[in-house]
Amino acid sequence: MAKVGKRLKNAAQSIDRSKVYSLTDAVKLIKERATAKFDETIEVAINLNVDPRKADQNLRGVVQLPHGTGKTYRVAVFAKGPKAEEAQKAGADIVGAEDLMEKIQAGDMPFDRCIATPDMMGLVGRVGKILGPRGLMPNPKLGTVTMDVAEAIKSVKGGQVEYRTEKAGIVHAGVGKASFNEQAILENVKSYVDAVIKAKPTGVKGTYLKSLSLSSTMGPAVKFEISE
Repeated sequence: MAKVGKRLKNAAQSIDRSKVYSLTDAVKLIKERATAKFDETIEVAINLNVDPRKADQNLRGVVQLPHGTGKTYRVAVFAKGPKAEEAQKAGADIVGAEDLMEKIQAGDMPFDRCIATPDMMGLVGRVGKILGPRGLMPNPKLGTVTMDVAEAIKSVKGGQVEYRTEKAGIVHAGVGKASFNEQAILENVKSYVDAVIKAKPTGVKGTYLKSLSLSSTMGPAVKFEISE
């Protein structure tokens, strides 16, 4: 831990914490300082002028990043019959119904996303208390309760990320890897921020985006503006 602290301190020395950088400069700074022995995730955090206690201001949605996330997602699908076959052909890692429910009840959940056809939601509901707290519960608003399971699987594996407002009014997500080139990170960040802007609740008054920052898994955060 001492080595990580020292590296983070050194990386942060040349960053002006009071300055708001252009997105281009922020990406460059973050990439230069992502020096861990693994491929660090690039993350965006947006501080919003919203009140998450109000249902209409509690943002939640998904966005398809043009260059993906760089992460491989394992997908489980609740489906039967032809839809189960469709899911398997589309590359789902686990497909099932009662057997999948029993796996989850036993604590065996080797997947990162869960998709279900509408007719399976009664079954899925029986493990909702397990999936919900882990952010794995299928949801129509997120496109994970659908009859088009092939398209849903394609979206998840192709770089779809979810955003959700936290208690402090912050939304954040991984938008790529440090190994991505600068242009790919730029375009992913813009797509993500654009989706959050478009999801602005009608009840929000005044400035919607209070601040934006970019960071890598082991690196310092850099504030940036999105005017470009």
